[in-house]
Amino acid sequence: MKKIFLLCLSVLLTACISVGANGEQTPSAIPFVTATLIPTQVRFIPATLTPIPESTVAPTLAITASADCKDSAVLLQDVTIPDDTKIKAGETFTKTWEFQNNGTCPWQDYTLTFSSGDKMNAPLSAPIADTAPKSKVQVSVELTAPSAGGSYTGYFTLNNSAGSVVPIGTEKTFWVKIIVGSGSAQPTTSANLTALPVTPASSNSGCNYSPNGGYVADLIALINQARTKANLPSLTVSAQLTEAAQAHSADMACNNFLSHTGSNGSSIGDRLTKAGFASFAYFEIIAIGTPQAAMDQWRADADHWQAVLSPNASLIGVGYAYYSASDFGGYITVDFGKP
Repeated sequence: MKKIFLLCLSVLLTACISVGANGEQTPSAIPFVTATLIPTQVRFIPATLTPIPESTVAPTLAITASADCKDSAVLLQDVTIPDDTKIKAGETFTKTWEFQNNGTCPWQDYTLTFSSGDKMNAPLSAPIADTAPKSKVQVSVELTAPSAGGSYTGYFTLNNSAGSVVPIGTEKTFWVKIIVGSGSAQPTTSANLTALPVTPASSNSGCNYSPNGGYVADLIALINQARTKANLPSLTVSAQLTEAAQAHSADMACNNFLSHTGSNGSSIGDRLTKAGFASFAYFEIIAIGTPQAAMDQWRADADHWQAVLSPNASLIGVGYAYYSASDFGGYITVDFGKP
């Protein structure tokens, strides 16, 4: 019998790695909780006071934080200005990120704060809309591109009402990265790669998930750049591995789970066989969020980073699916293999 093992991180943000020779593995249970906001009570206005128009009343959370609640966040996606976006010198632009409150504390009076790097006229802090646990929020800041050409990166933090930094997975900061003038972005060797339109494993016919060919290409480039730095050969994109990875990402997004076992009980081996990948040499890692967030998740764990830098892989397939109704938004699958 060929050796099979499954390595999973226990924290919610971490990715999982599944390695196998015949497709069997042990499911990794990930709890999901859907939270809804308690409706804000209708305000009582004494007759002696002038009523304030309802449209000017800022919404508040009718949730009281427990004394032992935990702060945690997930960066789901760059809504605007992806990494290495070219901006004209002196141009004002708005950078927007989407986060999920993945902790148990409601975000009330939380702020975005400039931390380090290139300030680009960023305010010292900016308010974040009140956000209940398990809910999503878009966070924006207005910036101005420097007048000189080059590559610029500004780092920011999420801070709670006491000023403490809210952890974003294993990271404390998130960033905006732009290019001004004649600067160049990091090379992306598969810029024209598009995600395959794959139906999820189970019948969630109402799921209108979004693929992202740019994210797929970016992640392949980031993985190959990490391998080059480690003196390892770059991986070649496999159509079969890509098909299997995209199908699994769509399945996770549409059916709201994070596991190597598909919603219909399928294993990585089952998915690769269905996609026509004949070799029994393969392994898989998964993550949530953006390509850079995925790399950060894997780099934080030795086993996952060993998978990224495996000398036994020569082929790669990446899948990405974003579904707004899911808990984590964007789901990433990377399948590695060799003929």
